[in-house]
Amino acid sequence: MNTGSDRGTNESAADESAADESAADESAADAAAQTPHVSKAPAFIKARKSLHLSWQVGVFVVGLAVIAAGVAMLVLPGPGWVAIFAGLAIWATEFAWAHLVLHWTKRKVTEAAQKALDPKVRRRNIILTTVGLVIAGALIGFYLWKYGLVLPWDLKDQ
Repeated sequence: MNTGSDRGTNESAADESAADESAADESAADAAAQTPHVSKAPAFIKARKSLHLSWQVGVFVVGLAVIAAGVAMLVLPGPGWVAIFAGLAIWATEFAWAHLVLHWTKRKVTEAAQKALDPKVRRRNIILTTVGLVIAGALIGFYLWKYGLVLPWDLKDQ
C-alpha cells in the first residue's frame, strides 16, 4: 500500500504533470517537488514495514477521531474548524495527500485574510453591518412601541 509518505526526491513525470493543472498550483507543486513529504515516524518504526504500516493506521485513526470531533463541534459548542484543521495536520505528518491539502488550505486562508484587510472590503463590511444593526434596532423599537416590554415573570394569568 503506497501512501506517498516514503517518496524520494525522484518523482515521475506523471506526478509532475498532474500537479501542474493550473497556474496557481504551479508554485505549490514546485515547492512540493523541491521538498518531498517524508514520514515523521521515528527511524526504528520506518525500518520495519509492518510496524510503519501500523503506525500509519494509528495516525489515520487518531486524525479521523479528531476530525470527527471537529465535525461534531460544528453543531455543538466548541472550536469545530480548529479541530478539523488539527486532525488534518495530524494526517499531514504521515500522508502526502493530507500534506498537500493542508498547504492548499493554509494558502486559501491567507488569501481570504488578505482580502478581508482590503480597505474597500472592510468599508463595505462596516457599512453592511451598520445598516443591519440600524434595521434590527428599528424593528426592536417598533415591537417595543407596539407591544411594550413584558418580562416573562410579569405575565398575568390569562
